[in-house]
Amino acid sequence: MKFKSRETLGIIFAIIAYFSFSILDAIQKTAVIHYSIFQLLFIKYTFVLLLGLIEAKRANNNNFYRSNNLKLQIIRSLLSILESGFFVLSFKHLSLANAHSIGALAPIIIVALSVFILNERVSIKTWIAIFIGFIGVLIIIRPASDVFSVNSFIPLLAAFFLGLYQIATKKITEYDAPEVSLFYSSLVGIVITSIMAINFWQPVNFNSLYFFVPIGLFFSLGIYFQILALKNARASIIQPFHYTLIFWAIIFGFFFYDDVPDLFTIIGAIIITTSGIFVINQTSKKIN
Repeated sequence: MKFKSRETLGIIFAIIAYFSFSILDAIQKTAVIHYSIFQLLFIKYTFVLLLGLIEAKRANNNNFYRSNNLKLQIIRSLLSILESGFFVLSFKHLSLANAHSIGALAPIIIVALSVFILNERVSIKTWIAIFIGFIGVLIIIRPASDVFSVNSFIPLLAAFFLGLYQIATKKITEYDAPEVSLFYSSLVGIVITSIMAINFWQPVNFNSLYFFVPIGLFFSLGIYFQILALKNARASIIQPFHYTLIFWAIIFGFFFYDDVPDLFTIIGAIIITTSGIFVINQTSKKIN
């Protein structure tokens, strides 16, 4: 009973985490019109640095800046910049629903990449589900139709880099504590994005705080509650709630941007979500 109550708590934290990320994306869709991607990423990583320092203090880890695998930490941090950057860019060119529906392929990509990078074994049924997930993406982007846009590949790139990032995160847990990873992802992120922001700088004034503070706050809240969720429940329990991002993307896209997903997007999203949950379920069965 105690085990179930902890997992219920983990699910609640996961729902809060993905809801926070959904609000973040709704804000970023407008913010990226007025400010460069690198300015927005700089704000996000600055807030994550504060979160990392708080976590290090809470965990009583005074060696949060010492990594047992610095090379992997840097690679992981660069992948974080790439996946975050491409996702934000996708919001500039696509509706929230389309971007998140295509980006929802990430959990499937993680399993596929694990075969080649981590030498993990995947069943035929899982490979079929992965293939069906990619069909869902093709239904959304419709490469042979008149409505096709090359911008549809932006969230697909983001999902690919997110997959690599998650694999790197999985490997780094063998070497470092979470607060160490938070510190390095934020530090590398701040350094890289601050350099890039100089070349793509957009004017900032007092009104910018209406974008910057919520972006940093909801990004940090999302990460923090995601950490709490994984502490209280198995990853296989938490992962399916990743697909609630699509639901919130449709809701926020409709209310704030008058975006109504077409039938192809809805069908594709359902296919991706169903195949993704199946892949996650198959993977968790293998682990158990």
